[in-house]
Amino acid sequence: MKNIVASTFFMFSTFGYAQKKLSKLLKQENTESIPYIIVDSLANKESTYVLLDSREKQEYETSHIKDAIFVGYDFFNLDSITKQLPDRNTDIIVYCSLGIRSEDIAEQLKKVGYVNVMNLYGGIFEWKNNDLPVYNMSEKETDSIHTFSKAWSKWLKKGVKVYE
Repeated sequence: MKNIVASTFFMFSTFGYAQKKLSKLLKQENTESIPYIIVDSLANKESTYVLLDSREKQEYETSHIKDAIFVGYDFFNLDSITKQLPDRNTDIIVYCSLGIRSEDIAEQLKKVGYVNVMNLYGGIFEWKNNDLPVYNMSEKETDSIHTFSKAWSKWLKKGVKVYE
């Protein structure tokens, strides 16, 4: 019994520590100019919204959140988005691996007048860490997540890490 209690305590304290470290990383890298939406809130969101994936093509092709539109980062085309989403009141949620690149893309959307833009806290890594489904290019559920690099892969706790 002691082992079960100790294991449970260790698991939750490790999760809490990882969350503090992620919070510290995001505070260091982001300006927090775009409000976050947490994974639980997005997973339970009933209103309509557009989900934009601001990772690179190879990352998106490995896996993405269902119905996400690939917009990329290095070659992000703002004109393309404004044509696809002419209503500047559209609810938009942008995500990347952790929420750093997505803040940059969301800021660009805000600058051209989109008013309801949010950043997914912890990105697709937190989505998968919370046991939520991701899909490959065939729209079949997968456990693979492109982690961008070996260094960034430490933030993904669940799933198959892909970084090549």
